[in-house]
Amino acid sequence: MLLVGAACLAAAVVWGRSALRLERAWRRISTSEGEDGQGARVVNLAYRKEIHTCLLYLTFAAGTAISALSESPAFDMALLLVLLPVGISVRYGRRIMAGARLTEERWLVERRALEVLDQQSQLTPMRWSARLAPDDLPSIAGFEIAQVYEPGSGAMAGDFYDLFPTGADRLVAVIGDVGGHGIEPSITAFQVKYLLRVFLRQYRDPAQAIEELNVVMSAQGRPDELVSLCAVVFDQAAGTLRFGSAGHPPAWVWHDGEVRPLRATGPLLTLDPKGRYFSREVPLDPGDVLLLYTDGLSEARAGNELFGEERIAQILRRDPGEDLASLCKNLLEAARDFALAPLNDDIAILAIRRS
Repeated sequence: MLLVGAACLAAAVVWGRSALRLERAWRRISTSEGEDGQGARVVNLAYRKEIHTCLLYLTFAAGTAISALSESPAFDMALLLVLLPVGISVRYGRRIMAGARLTEERWLVERRALEVLDQQSQLTPMRWSARLAPDDLPSIAGFEIAQVYEPGSGAMAGDFYDLFPTGADRLVAVIGDVGGHGIEPSITAFQVKYLLRVFLRQYRDPAQAIEELNVVMSAQGRPDELVSLCAVVFDQAAGTLRFGSAGHPPAWVWHDGEVRPLRATGPLLTLDPKGRYFSREVPLDPGDVLLLYTDGLSEARAGNELFGEERIAQILRRDPGEDLASLCKNLLEAARDFALAPLNDDIAILAIRRS
């Protein structure tokens, strides 16, 4: 019995120390939000429960000690002292239940707050992606347009595309990729996308616009944020497309029964502040298709083998008259089937046909 009493005494000490800590917390919270504040009430109720448990263990410790030290059966009645905390429990049962309800309500409020925060954390990357690679692109008379965007493993990334008119018969298409994952590449992609809109309206030549963009981005002093992009200007009146590419994977154009690459015409952005870019012009007839994509597509891996640019060209070559939405989805599915592991990089695909 002495051993049981000692154990009860040790438990009482633990609960007593816990009660003292809660009592100090209650006083601090009461000072900041008042004794009627919800936080103060919750802590005060927890403090009272700790005190009650401490008293219960002390009662058991005293009762077992008296019973062990006495041979008289009358001293076993000391164990009836346990009725004291029991009586307290019965007397204040409603308050205890009210405290339990308050604690539950507090938990529900905290859970809702966490759910809101979690929703916001999920919505933020989605909203960024919607700005960088929107699901809906404007309808442009004289063109059929389709696109696909597949996010990679990171919450935020730097792939983007854009499509907008710069005149009555001129249309601009842009696709690009900022290296890395996270908020910084996404911010840089956002800057690049909308600065390029300004420069492509200011300069008719896409290479001149890219060169000006390179100067601005290089001045920010972030040489580690390399950017690849391809900008294409469609001139419906002349029946041509003019493009400039800053180190971007080759676009492919279906024209006159052949698939031709539109390769880079200058270095990656920010790689060389004084980098030079030039444009190339190719004819564009009704029915011709331009296919733009980011390197997440061409660099899908099966071991050491890449999906590669030629497989992309082959899929376009196989059926250039295919519905463009189906073409984009088929390209993505082909890369998934080829890869031995889930695709970790973002993939953006933009297809345009002159009608």
